[in-house]
Amino acid sequence: MNYFSLIKGKSQEISPWPHIMEFSKMKIQSVKADSFVMEENRGVRFMYVLDGKYYWTIENQTFTVFPNDLVVIFPGQLFGSLTGSFEVGTFFSLRLEVDFQDQSELRLGDWSNITESEQRLISQILSQKDQSIIPNFKLFGELASKVESEMFANEVGYKTKINNLLDDIWIWTARQMSKNENQGRIFPQTFHRLDQMLRENLAHPWTVEEMAAIIGLGTTTFTEKVKAFSGFPPLNYLINLRISEAIRLMKNSDKSLTDIALDTGFYSSQHFSTTFKKLTGYTPGHFRKNK
Repeated sequence: MNYFSLIKGKSQEISPWPHIMEFSKMKIQSVKADSFVMEENRGVRFMYVLDGKYYWTIENQTFTVFPNDLVVIFPGQLFGSLTGSFEVGTFFSLRLEVDFQDQSELRLGDWSNITESEQRLISQILSQKDQSIIPNFKLFGELASKVESEMFANEVGYKTKINNLLDDIWIWTARQMSKNENQGRIFPQTFHRLDQMLRENLAHPWTVEEMAAIIGLGTTTFTEKVKAFSGFPPLNYLINLRISEAIRLMKNSDKSLTDIALDTGFYSSQHFSTTFKKLTGYTPGHFRKNK
């Protein structure tokens, strides 16, 4: 097994990816003083343990981290070891440069193929920072190993392939965080969280599969639970949210009906008009005229 430590500005190997601040696979064979002191984290850092047991502290909370566990550290968080040293063992460290607009909305940059609306969804999931550790997340280790392989093989398309793998890391980390967070919660709590995400991202082309993944359920179970809880299947519930927001915008803004349609997730003004009339008995134009 090869070990390495690649640092932006110092290591030529990662220069094709300016958004990678650090990528390392470290084997710690002896405890060294001041090798891991508490300091403010830059970028988003993913620390994945391959072997050994570590005691890592984020802000004022210390986590015991075992093999296959992933720790995610966000910009500005104090991170390190209270002893000031790494314990013996092996781990991956991947640090990515990100921009958080308004301190909450993730902006990965032009290198990423993740859409802006999906980046917002990932931001909302990652913002639940009470879940800094993802236990037994073997998939991350597989993805990090693939990044390592591509980086040192230098085969055709490796630059694009690594960016795609980094996208996978963001997506799968968010999915796993969402799944872990929702396990053990009663359904009404998780549903209210989903409801908030839907309301804040109505323009996103939601699918039942995507909503179910956020809750951490299969599509069939998710559909049954939503219908039992709200009285509507998931997509009908979403349409009602979109129509409610459209009504609010027609009453309180001067936006055109086309803009309102697109802002609330309808793919055309005709689609909006047909759906609106079906649910309210009025066309949007007639409703606005008589509001």
